[in-house]
Amino acid sequence: MQVISLTYDENIELLNPEETVAAIGFFDGIHKGHQKVIKKAQSLAEQQNRKSAVITFSPHPSVVLNNKKAVHYLTPLPEKKAILEEMGIDILYIIKFDKQLSQVLPEDFIQHFMIKLQIKHLVTGFDFTYGHKGKGNVHTLPEHAKGNFNLTVIEKLEDEGEKVSSTRIRQLLQEGNVQKISELMERPFVTSGVVIAGEQRGTSLGYPTANIEPEATYALPKVGVYGVKVHVQGQYFYGMANVGYKPTFHELAQHNQPILEVHLFDFNQSIYGKQLKIEWHVFIRDEQKFAEVEDLVKQLAQDEAAVRHFFSTI
Repeated sequence: MQVISLTYDENIELLNPEETVAAIGFFDGIHKGHQKVIKKAQSLAEQQNRKSAVITFSPHPSVVLNNKKAVHYLTPLPEKKAILEEMGIDILYIIKFDKQLSQVLPEDFIQHFMIKLQIKHLVTGFDFTYGHKGKGNVHTLPEHAKGNFNLTVIEKLEDEGEKVSSTRIRQLLQEGNVQKISELMERPFVTSGVVIAGEQRGTSLGYPTANIEPEATYALPKVGVYGVKVHVQGQYFYGMANVGYKPTFHELAQHNQPILEVHLFDFNQSIYGKQLKIEWHVFIRDEQKFAEVEDLVKQLAQDEAAVRHFFSTI
């Protein structure tokens, strides 16, 4: 997959872009609704003997429009790239969303990017907006296209009477419902991070854990214990993850951010400094504070049994 970063200042003609069929959107999470848009662009590209493209933006518009310092993504840009490449997209255009772009009139946005990029067929979701204050939408697109490209609009995709959306997935994440998220994304929710030194307390309890420093842009599920599948050094292992503040050993005020630690089953390698990819499969329980360490160890044994049972059934 060819990856091309663009800014509004850029002279796009110098890129000599080839004709494509493109899907456009922010696509955070690349859920079932997004996939429908992207796959439609791919099938049209095949029919028209053109390359398929995805046009997306970075960072999230809220960083610029709402002065958000940190945005936690369902699929940060590297993850998004990897998924789109796996889907078989030929070209990924990443448009830099900055103050200047936020001021561009809708018709100028289409002229500068869609027309100059030689997009011959554009596929969007029903709620796609573009241009200054999002004033451009699927109703204004045909006029702004000026006959330069065809348009296909994908209707709303619903699940259990609700729109499949990144917002809904974020809500499910806050509820810890990672199983439903897997269903809506058609793959497990993933977090990547590096193993860092921890307090070594898990080892003394008989449950050694890898402390993970997630890449800062990842959204995390709610505090609690989960059954996970962890990819490390080309292999995968089942295990249990804890997102939380370790209340048995710490006062809540000691940690501003929840800590992510993972106990891998049947594993005894040193992985400090290694990159891990964690797939979240099932919520087991909320984090608890135990009066005695022995009670915590008993609970961990129950958690392990529950997670092992879950993975034995899928």
